[in-house]
Amino acid sequence: MKNRRGLLIILSSPSGAGKSTLTRRLRDWDPTIRFSVSATTRKPRPGEVDGKDYHFMSEEAFKRDVAEGDMLEHAHVFGNFYGSPRRPVERAIEAGEDVLFDIDWQGAQQIRNSALAPHTLSIFLLPPSITELHRRLVSRGQDSPEVIAKRMQKSWDEISHWGSYDYVLINDDLEKTDTDLKGIVTATRLRRIQQPMLLDHVRQLQAEFEEMQS
Repeated sequence: MKNRRGLLIILSSPSGAGKSTLTRRLRDWDPTIRFSVSATTRKPRPGEVDGKDYHFMSEEAFKRDVAEGDMLEHAHVFGNFYGSPRRPVERAIEAGEDVLFDIDWQGAQQIRNSALAPHTLSIFLLPPSITELHRRLVSRGQDSPEVIAKRMQKSWDEISHWGSYDYVLINDDLEKTDTDLKGIVTATRLRRIQQPMLLDHVRQLQAEFEEMQS
């Protein structure tokens, strides 16, 4: 076990705010940070591997896990259930491993209400402007104007929950945002609650001090 507990890192943003790029940079900076593997009731797509891409479950098993508190967060999307199994994350945190979650505000809220809240770091990415967000979505060249309009509405719904996160970064300068993100992770790893070995160290200091006084 490392000399610290792991972090449950939540990174949320509207589509087009640069989350994928910053996530990739964060994991390049520290490859030990791993993604949480979600559970889902949808059928595997060609090439997907159970336990690597998703934990594929029956709807009955998924609902049982939810009822028994074994999902940190869950949602029903387009006819299928998705969620984050609790036990693998707990084991990772106790082993000093950081787990990264790419989830929306609803999933983030569920995790903040869970028993793992003290070890959770939540970060929200804001775009520099709505105009720039729209430009980024259009420049992808993947969606029709109708789809882009729906994405913009969903993005604004997501942005409206920025105030519930621990940290909020305006991604108007990728290099600066990247540096700030890494700084936040580094500092949060040093929170007292993340360092269970501190108590033993202070006790050792106390024993040394008392020995010197005797």
